[in-house]
Amino acid sequence: MGHGIIAWIIIGVLAGWITGKLMKGSGFGFFMDMIVGLVGALIGGFLSSFLGFGGVGQHGLIISIVIAVIGAVILTWVVRLVAGNRNANL
Repeated sequence: MGHGIIAWIIIGVLAGWITGKLMKGSGFGFFMDMIVGLVGALIGGFLSSFLGFGGVGQHGLIISIVIAVIGAVILTWVVRLVAGNRNANL
């Protein structure tokens, strides 16, 4: 089961918004949260495929959002680690 472009936008927006709520500190803003969510979907999809769970597009919308959120949290953590944002730790 693949997702269309509208579904990917929805996944990105929701994953970015959820990640902004889960991580301490302020979010990146609406558009950057969406980009973080989409890139997080790529990271989460790669990791889930690598671990044998299948990619993001092989699941339903809810599981795809969960995988994208996991990837976006990892991405946000790495960006904050590299950027040196010490006030917003996990």
